Amino acid sequence: MARLFYHRPQFAILDECTSAVSVDVEGAMYKICREMNITLFTVSHRKSLWVHHEYFLHMDGRGSYQFEKIDDNTAMFGS
Repeated sequence: MARLFYHRPQFAILDECTSAVSVDVEGAMYKICREMNITLFTVSHRKSLWVHHEYFLHMDGRGSYQFEKIDDNTAMFGS
């Protein structure tokens, strides 16, 4: 994440990058990315990250996928 903040890219793909930090630290890092206008594509199993995103893409491993806007009616999956 330090490189991300230093280089300030237009977008970034994050693959389980916050799995080793607490939810509050994770939230602070995503808040900083939003303030820096960095668009994030996140690979994660944590539902706690949903509040930092507007859409989700779920790939089932068999060639099918689901792409939806995250809202109050979105089916929850993950941990």
